Amino acid sequence: MALRHWLVFGAALAVLASVTPARAQAPATPPAQPAAPSGPVYTVTYFDVDPAASRAVGGLLRQFAAATRKEGGNIELLALREIARPGRYAILEGWRDGAARDAHASAMKALADKLQANIASPFDPRQFLALAAAAPEAGTTPRGAIYVLTHVDVFPNGKDQAAALIKQQVEDSRKDAGVLRYDALIWDGHPNHFHLIEAWASRTAREAHALADHSRQFRAKVLPFEGAFYDERLYEAIR
Repeated sequence: MALRHWLVFGAALAVLASVTPARAQAPATPPAQPAAPSGPVYTVTYFDVDPAASRAVGGLLRQFAAATRKEGGNIELLALREIARPGRYAILEGWRDGAARDAHASAMKALADKLQANIASPFDPRQFLALAAAAPEAGTTPRGAIYVLTHVDVFPNGKDQAAALIKQQVEDSRKDAGVLRYDALIWDGHPNHFHLIEAWASRTAREAHALADHSRQFRAKVLPFEGAFYDERLYEAIR
């Protein structure tokens, strides 16, 4: 009788051994892909070219900007050249939603291909969501306007405090003399990284803003949360 029990038990183990590997080899259900953002989205793309090719690059960017502004879902397209480094450019895109932005990806690739002969560093796109952004005003920005792009990187455990400080700085800065725009974006998927987008009627207006009491207080308060250098760069628009 005992032998019969052992035989039955052994047969059961053999069956389990044959079933378990099959279950283990069954393909896991792939994780669901995140949906494209439904609200306004932004992309800032940085790249460097041979400074000697600035005239040709500027012409391509003007054509690209004009064509992009006619695309469905586009909010804005701003092509900028860094003042201190004439070979460095930034393209600011604003889109109605993630689907409109994604539909534009092939046009950005085509632009990169056209610039390839003069590229010193490739396109480096960063995708953002609005933290405190106003709709861009219609019309042409006055000549002599200064643009400022600032990346603010804080430690993850200070992101909420930094976001509150940035929102207050946006509200205060929009009251400054000579301000054309002052917006704040948050890096999609990286909630402790922020981008400030500024435009000023003149360099004098921008310098006055930098020395305003609220700007000094903002810089002092956000400093303890910073995880990297406060990266602030001045640009001019490609017209």
